Amino acid sequence: MVFSASMYFLHNEMIQEAFTKLGYPTYIIYPLAGLKILGLVAIWSRSNLRLKEWAYAGFFFDLVLAATAHIAVNDNEQLPAIIAIVALLISYFSGKKYFNEQY
Repeated sequence: MVFSASMYFLHNEMIQEAFTKLGYPTYIIYPLAGLKILGLVAIWSRSNLRLKEWAYAGFFFDLVLAATAHIAVNDNEQLPAIIAIVALLISYFSGKKYFNEQY
């Protein structure tokens, strides 16, 4: 997510082209980058467990939508999103087990 958010800020023209190709409006790029950064802060801070759950859910929906968008336009670029979904699930479940968090 750090890489993704940094790409949104640093390589905005390339990201706008990709969003247009996938059928997404380009005006959501900066808000989405900001939300990704806030989601990471929520996950890393561990101060509010409910907020952490919402951040994981937001990342999951973002990645699922990214994978399905790539599948829909048939550009064969869905593998990074699928790998990110697996990594996100591993992070979520290993974090719950390691920190023994109760929700």
